[in-house]
Amino acid sequence: MANKRNTTILVGLITVVLVGILFWRPTVLIYGLQAAGLYASIAIPMGLILGIVHIVNLAHGEFMMLAAYLTYMVCSALGIDPFVAMVPVAVVTAGFGLIIYKLTIRQAIKAPELNQLILTFGLAIAFSQVVNLMFTSQPRKLSFGYVSASMDIGELTFGTFNFVFVLVAVLMVVGLRLFLTRTTAGKAALAVGQNPNGAAIVGIDVDKTYGFVFALASGMVGMMGAMFITRSSIFPAVGSPFTMKSFCLVAMAGIGNIPGILGASVLLGISENFLKAFRSTRGWSDIVFFVLILVVILGRSIRGEKA
Repeated sequence: MANKRNTTILVGLITVVLVGILFWRPTVLIYGLQAAGLYASIAIPMGLILGIVHIVNLAHGEFMMLAAYLTYMVCSALGIDPFVAMVPVAVVTAGFGLIIYKLTIRQAIKAPELNQLILTFGLAIAFSQVVNLMFTSQPRKLSFGYVSASMDIGELTFGTFNFVFVLVAVLMVVGLRLFLTRTTAGKAALAVGQNPNGAAIVGIDVDKTYGFVFALASGMVGMMGAMFITRSSIFPAVGSPFTMKSFCLVAMAGIGNIPGILGASVLLGISENFLKAFRSTRGWSDIVFFVLILVVILGRSIRGEKA
């Protein structure tokens, strides 16, 4: 009862704060939600891998970066829209993820966590350096007219295109929930994530399930790479900040809590845009996620000590 009451109070306070921001400076809420959609869409695949495969993929952002460069090449060569290239790019990225899993990740599944971190960090460096050698560090950008779409509400004008990321994030959460609870492969993945030894005893191929989940998550982040290029320039190091933010969001939500990543993303997006609203604090917006993750970790430690 106490936990339920605390949760109700917290939700009420958050609602009051959001309503206050909406009336005080609505652009903070609007652009905060748009940023939250982007962050959640990229972080959810990392949460899926961590929740089932139990490995922190520090090359997560680099998978998105590789997909963005692949989209850039396809769109430049064929003259097609990234939303058209999104599906084939996601399929290619999923296949690449499966190859990476079989060649590297699978060998480190039972290794100490430090070894896993070093491995995926090494993959991240390798991916970014290869792209740097092939394309140099020069930023590359594709321009599309629909990205500048805007809406007027009274005297307020704001961009609307980035709301597509909010839609994608919600669809990811709903789609993964249906997949994990309604399909045989999804139920097997849940079983493996909860107890791999028990899953193996009842006949589930744990290694194939790990490979499938890693490929699925790679395909999802590959899709985001194709969408990312519609709004931002790309360069070899563009994925690293999203790896850190994704890890922050997964840690805030808790391992295996995919819907919780949405809530954590809203908190991060609005916090960043709140700081950007003031000239004196604008420069702090890029490190706010470090503060949030420290607060969450300290809060959980204190609750654990009290328990």
